[in-house]
Amino acid sequence: MSEPRINPSIFTRGAVDLGALRSAAPTPSRPATAAPATPGAPGTPSTGAPPTPTASGVAVIDVTEATFQTEVLERSLTTPVVVDFWAEWCEPCKQLSPMLERLATADGGAWVLAKIDVESNPRLAQMFRVQSIPTVYAVVGGQPVDAFSGVVPEPQLRQWLDAVLKAGGVATAAPEDPRLVDADDALMNGDLDAAEQAYKKILADSPADAVAEAGLAQVELTRRVIQVADPAAALTAAAADPDDVAAQLLAADVEVLSGRAEQAYARLVDLVRRTSGDDRETARQHLVSLFKVAGPDDPTVASARRALARALF
Repeated sequence: MSEPRINPSIFTRGAVDLGALRSAAPTPSRPATAAPATPGAPGTPSTGAPPTPTASGVAVIDVTEATFQTEVLERSLTTPVVVDFWAEWCEPCKQLSPMLERLATADGGAWVLAKIDVESNPRLAQMFRVQSIPTVYAVVGGQPVDAFSGVVPEPQLRQWLDAVLKAGGVATAAPEDPRLVDADDALMNGDLDAAEQAYKKILADSPADAVAEAGLAQVELTRRVIQVADPAAALTAAAADPDDVAAQLLAADVEVLSGRAEQAYARLVDLVRRTSGDDRETARQHLVSLFKVAGPDDPTVASARRALARALF
């Protein structure tokens, strides 16, 4: 597909695990005849509004984990669904989301925009390995077929959407690896011990398996963050004491797991730049461990690696 896009390896089994939600009982779809949402201020994404109908059907919907199967997976069997991962605090989202909403409405139901708030639906963000927002996926035939992250100019966005529509009902998902299915399901269900064992077994057989390596890094990250009673307080503590290395590492963990990987990388690159000796090496190693969660081909990781190199040399 034409730019913008992210590396297609993100669509391998294990990078996007839709199986856990496919097994959930379908929830009733909201009717296409619901009253239109009241437009928000320019540059502000919709939040909790009812579906926006068009002459041909629903154009924009807010989706949660409870409605994901019906509103995204099942709907995509007949109509392409574009999934917009966003959050209220995300300034770039306030540029991209209104463009997507306007184009969805203008296209009259040819495709549906499904908006997912990562703060309210962290499990969905984790399942799609969302590392920074905005991140946008195209789902066709029940499978993700293309994606990009960041804000793009409207002409490029239009070109990308046209390519998604041209793809029609053809999904390009890689064959499922049953070992990764088991590992991913364990991770999504919160069984970190089982997930760790499964990923390690895959890596013992295939040391270069990037998906399993990313899964294992996700397990380690999740273990660290679930020990944090108040993630917001961890961010506040890091802001209050920039020289506290442990506080900065923890804040970076919280940011990555909440979809703010770019901020986490910048935080640790700055820490590497300001420290020396053991502190510097600790920050560098921690940053590299966070890179593994996203995988080597993630564009945000590539940019952060360049910044890290400049900070070191």
